[in-house]
Amino acid sequence: MSGVNMLAHLILERLSVQVLPRVPETGLVMEDLAQNEAFTLAGREGGILAFVYLYQALQIIPLVRRGDRVLDLGCGPANQLVQIARINPGVNFIGLDASAEMLDRASETIHRSGVTNIDLASGDMTELAQFSDATFDCVISTMSLHHLPDISALSNTMSMARRVLKPGGGWYFVDFGRFKRSATQRFFAEDRRDCQPENFTRDYFNSLRAAFSVDELSQAVKVFGSGVTCYTTALAPFMVILKSGERRKPDATTCQAARNMYRQMSASQQKDFRLYAHWLRAGGLNLPFSLD
Repeated sequence: MSGVNMLAHLILERLSVQVLPRVPETGLVMEDLAQNEAFTLAGREGGILAFVYLYQALQIIPLVRRGDRVLDLGCGPANQLVQIARINPGVNFIGLDASAEMLDRASETIHRSGVTNIDLASGDMTELAQFSDATFDCVISTMSLHHLPDISALSNTMSMARRVLKPGGGWYFVDFGRFKRSATQRFFAEDRRDCQPENFTRDYFNSLRAAFSVDELSQAVKVFGSGVTCYTTALAPFMVILKSGERRKPDATTCQAARNMYRQMSASQQKDFRLYAHWLRAGGLNLPFSLD
């Protein structure tokens, strides 16, 4: 991230009083082959999104227990889900997506990774018709909610997630928050234009425009009752994380697996991870354990 320019945009965001309208994505189910290929590659081990995925995987660790059944809403090509599953081998995961093409990519990702604790399911996250009440110990969604068409779909998704969650279960939702300025959206989408495909840049910008506001996301998760915690990146809601309370303390084996994944990253990815973690720490969210 370009530090000085980013800080300038964030300060302007903080000072701005305007409110941008949400612009839903035109393709609500990701079936564009070139777009999906760019997104898939960005999330792999050497991709520009890998450090974000590791961060989310670490935050999810305290929410899942050995033997749990966990539902991932909008799993996409499963790069994020594979990281989570690899760190938590004693947990059973189901990745749900409405895109047949994405599920094909997810199957390839899972096969390539060698993880054995992920199953895939086709379905609409606003309905979850194939799942009975109280069948999951945890429900997660990482960077998928902005694909929903409107507030009604967001509310339905949260209501269905609550329905299939067992009493006392955990949940974790993370997505973009809506900026106040179009210039800030453009900056974040184009900041690393030199190392990402043009269609990825375009999709990134459209995703930021389609983001729900912090208030809209916070209102939607009220269906889960008490214990709702909302965190955003400092100064402006580039990322919004909504999560339940912890369900376990990370054990030594899990922590070591996460540290090994961090050490396998390149120096630039580790730097990005630290900056990202610091940005969220400034917003009130700490890592569940040290990677040192």
